[in-house]
Amino acid sequence: QVQLVESGGGLVQPGGSLRLSCAASGFTFSRYHMKWYRQVSGKEREWVAVITTGGTTNYPDSVKGRFTISRDNVKHTVYLQMNSLKPEDTAVYYCRAEIGLDDYWGQGTQVTVSS
Repeated sequence: QVQLVESGGGLVQPGGSLRLSCAASGFTFSRYHMKWYRQVSGKEREWVAVITTGGTTNYPDSVKGRFTISRDNVKHTVYLQMNSLKPEDTAVYYCRAEIGLDDYWGQGTQVTVSS
């Protein structure tokens, strides 16, 4: 049974940092690309980072240079280091695994950037 469990969200001031974690189980983690998304209530879910099985990363311009995705294939965990946070980064953050034709999401973790 595939499970993705995010953690690490919280309240942070503008300019601050947070590190999110997504613990994966139920599949061979090292064989799949992993992604982070975020969603603001009432808006579409937005892609924010991807890391391939080989460790290649990519980001949209909105977070490039501030967010860093990484993975630990021993711990079966993908991370999202978020620096220089802005109020517009406030959202629920989700990790995603696409395994064959199936699509798996975690339950999300809330990130609030506010003074």
